[in-house]
Amino acid sequence: MSSYFMKDQLYKCQEKFFQGLVLGIYANEKEEGPPQFTDAGDAFDRCVSGKLRELLSISGPLLKKGKTRIFHGLHQDFPSVVVVGLGKKSIGVSDQENWDEGKENIRAAVSVGCRQVQDLEIPCVEVDPCGDAQAAAEGAILGLYEYDEFKKRKKPVVTPQLHGSDGKEAWQKGTIYGEGQNLARHLMEAPANYITPIKFAELVEQKLKAAHSGVKIHIRSKSWIEEQQMGAFLSVAKGSEEPPVFLEIHYSGSANTNDPPLVLVGKGVTFDSGGISLKPSSGMDAMRADMGGAATVCSAIVTAATLNLPLNIIVLAPLCENMPSGRANKPGDVVRAKNGKTIQVDNTDAEGRLLLADALCYAHNFNARAIVNAATLTGAMDIALGSAATGVFTNSSWLWTHLYEASILTGDRVWRMPLFEHYTKQVTDCPLADLSNVGKYSRAGGACTAAAFLKEFVTISHWAHLDIAGVMSNKDEVPYLRKGMAGRPTRTLVEFATRLSQDNQSA
Repeated sequence: MSSYFMKDQLYKCQEKFFQGLVLGIYANEKEEGPPQFTDAGDAFDRCVSGKLRELLSISGPLLKKGKTRIFHGLHQDFPSVVVVGLGKKSIGVSDQENWDEGKENIRAAVSVGCRQVQDLEIPCVEVDPCGDAQAAAEGAILGLYEYDEFKKRKKPVVTPQLHGSDGKEAWQKGTIYGEGQNLARHLMEAPANYITPIKFAELVEQKLKAAHSGVKIHIRSKSWIEEQQMGAFLSVAKGSEEPPVFLEIHYSGSANTNDPPLVLVGKGVTFDSGGISLKPSSGMDAMRADMGGAATVCSAIVTAATLNLPLNIIVLAPLCENMPSGRANKPGDVVRAKNGKTIQVDNTDAEGRLLLADALCYAHNFNARAIVNAATLTGAMDIALGSAATGVFTNSSWLWTHLYEASILTGDRVWRMPLFEHYTKQVTDCPLADLSNVGKYSRAGGACTAAAFLKEFVTISHWAHLDIAGVMSNKDEVPYLRKGMAGRPTRTLVEFATRLSQDNQSA
């Protein structure tokens, strides 16, 4: 899968003058003493007769974690060398932070170093693997990405490559992981008039065909959705001029094509105005990314196919817009979901759960090993966790353990939330229908009542709902992501699928 920023400038990297180099350096384990180069840094310093170490010692204080220093003219092959601070070498998984700090430090440091090379308009940069080539590749690929499709003035294209031969496979894996998340960022960031339901499906189809020849893609039309009696989904879609699409993708990576698949379901509202329950105009433009659930699960299957993961995966993405019109849902309307349950639509801006209700019912047709849905579902989740972690509601400790352990490795964290009966009662106590699409106590526990609503459409024993509203965008919280739509938690979904493919335990 090609990167959005690699394009056609790779040939320039063969010209030595155009190469930059990013090298890592560790902080001393003790408060005092000289810093320690990585293996690649040591080798380069020897190559220039100790000049790099000498210049570092006289050019300022010791490099702290995430800080950089740039040197020019040290070596004819690398006219510009950026040294990046990695923090302490021995650091690993933090029980308090719930991630591998060493990997996060590498991602952050490499991204800063690569951006400095980009600022110098050098089209190719070799990157020190820093002891973890996958994390280094992720930092480079994610850190250089910026959505600039409609700008005349674009940042220079920079192609990152591994410095040396240590960790080639890990570097390639990290590159694929990073490009997968960048695909989700691209889908989420693009304007809603360019990423309509059908254009979303066609772009994903294009990416999948390039990634793997054995993937089956079905772009279902409105007539198919009607045949499936997906009344909840259709009730949202009917307010827009854009016809709805139900995207269905099958990747058969397992040696046995009949092995139960992992089914990923993603909310795909390509623009959410709120419908008749109209959102405030301020910040409404960000609702072009309300299909973040569909973007991340589709990007995850593209990545899994590129990696040839030995696992069967199915992705389901109901795609539509939520718009106000004479045909749109009205507060108080009652609609019927695929499983026959009736839903009172008390708030048309709580539309994502209506799409997911029908998609989750359909997901039960595939004898799934597990069903995981992702959705930018509630503002309440953003209030609860902010951008620190994705909220996970699940009925399966087995599933939770895999998601949690995957997130520690990726640094894109998850946090378990409650699925108490307490919340179920708030959506089933409804005057006109079986369920209300909002809790009866208004905003109280909004993320939890939304999850309880979805649970009413799940009968499988291994299901997880990922509310990704809080991690939809990045301001400056994740240092290796520029400002904009974040594409989270794509890498965690891919790592989760990887772990599942290695787990022979029957779900």
